Amino acid sequence: MRTLLMLLLLTPAAPLLAQTAPAKPAWTDHRRVLPDKLRQVPVGLTLWHTPNPNYPEPNPAQPGAYLWKHSTLLRSEVGELTVVECGSFIWYDETGWKQNLTQTPAEFAELFQCPGGRLLTGRTYTFAKNYRYADNARQLYGGDALWYILARDAAGKLYKGMGLLETEATVR
Repeated sequence: MRTLLMLLLLTPAAPLLAQTAPAKPAWTDHRRVLPDKLRQVPVGLTLWHTPNPNYPEPNPAQPGAYLWKHSTLLRSEVGELTVVECGSFIWYDETGWKQNLTQTPAEFAELFQCPGGRLLTGRTYTFAKNYRYADNARQLYGGDALWYILARDAAGKLYKGMGLLETEATVR
């Protein structure tokens, strides 16, 4: 019996994993501007990027490479909130918004220097080096990134903050 259990535990699960359903698109209603996750959630946070629009520049740390240097800033406007999720959607072709990245509350807390992911009213939190990188000139492409933060108040009400970042392909 132990041998059978060990065999079952050690059998590769790849065939089972290959049968999982494809991920749901981030933006299903093309009559609306926002991705599904952000619709019908009240705004309670101000989120912005600087500089915006953002242009690539040579990366001094890696000859032949480029980076888009920008910071992302956030402020709660409705009281103390606790971050639930942070991330971005990208739009770089005619198919529209795609989920780009998602960060946990712990990752948010580290990136935005916000202990415990708790947002205090009126205080600005900054992700100072929210950079995008390209290994070479062939990887320079423009697109828009819609950054968002989802956070809850003490009563459990969910709020959003979002900010559009225009990233351009032209080196200035």
